[in-house]
Amino acid sequence: MTAHPQITQQMIDLYDEYTHLTLDRRGFMAKLTALTGSGAAAAAVLPLIAANSAHAAIVPPDDARVKAADISFAGATGDMKGYLVTPANATGKLGAVIVIHENRGLNPHTRDVARRMALEGFVALAVDFLSPAGGTPDDEDKAREMIGQLNPPDTVANAVAAVKFLEGHEAVNGKVGAVGFCWGGGMVNALAVASPDLDAGVAYYGRQAAAADVAKIAAPLMLHYAGLDERINAGIADYEAALKAAGKDYVIHMYDGANHAFNNDTSQARYNKEAADLAWGRTVAFFREQLSD
Repeated sequence: MTAHPQITQQMIDLYDEYTHLTLDRRGFMAKLTALTGSGAAAAAVLPLIAANSAHAAIVPPDDARVKAADISFAGATGDMKGYLVTPANATGKLGAVIVIHENRGLNPHTRDVARRMALEGFVALAVDFLSPAGGTPDDEDKAREMIGQLNPPDTVANAVAAVKFLEGHEAVNGKVGAVGFCWGGGMVNALAVASPDLDAGVAYYGRQAAAADVAKIAAPLMLHYAGLDERINAGIADYEAALKAAGKDYVIHMYDGANHAFNNDTSQARYNKEAADLAWGRTVAFFREQLSD
């Protein structure tokens, strides 16, 4: 049996620099090769750090416990695409949760997270925020490039439109929350600033809202952070100080020893099951408290 190559924190940090900052793929592979000692070793390490969409179906798309469909709704800049999932056995109106993807767009993993949320008793809508650019491509590098080209105010306005859409949906009790991961976590913070109608926000390792904008936040917030995520964690102190000063309803959970993207179970090296399970349980309980009738 061939042993897996050893993944170091330096390799994980390098991947984070590649996927979130300015390092291009050629530069990333050159640096990874230097860390691993050879091109072959770098090629073996990469699939263990990167997300693998083949591992995305914790809840299969055809699971009989949920009803799922690709839909469109009116956004601020035109029609938006989304993946709407409801519990198959729902008998009354439910709270709704917008699921906001990472910087890879609406991929199979995000769709799976929406199905998981529906199994917890919510109407879940995973929005494709790349809709104005034609939708999420299969190529993740291309998706990241497209995310970087979105107009931020328009993107936030489209998230606000998703709240409005769900508020009026026939299956929804009028209460809408949002959960986002990585880029999507930052979007949850931005949405909380922009939408007085958001009833609850959960941001996983997301960029914080500007301190000057915190006074506009109405929704209770739950903020999950990874202990090893120095890039994102650098903004926590200022954000928390602003939230405290403004008297906002928030809770911060720090997961020591976990990496950025610890919830994404399609990335073998960064996924942390203990942290992911604990954060998910907290998230579901929070939404049940905030989004019930």
